[in-house]
Amino acid sequence: MPEAVTVRGEDITLELLLWRCHGVRGRELVSASFDANPGLAAKGAFLPLGTVVSLPDLPALTSSTRKVVSLFD
Repeated sequence: MPEAVTVRGEDITLELLLWRCHGVRGRELVSASFDANPGLAAKGAFLPLGTVVSLPDLPALTSSTRKVVSLFD
């Protein structure tokens, strides 16, 4: 379920909000966040105080297995 976050500080960017809420994987959601918040890009790089931003949820992690190759066997 998307989370609504209100900007309460100065010099806050969308990327910083995503990082604070989701950590490093939040970078994956920049495009989806702009899609979920029409007109957000027009506010500039730094979001104005009081702006409410709807942040999408992180997609589920997919586990993948990789074959390990050893050079010393």
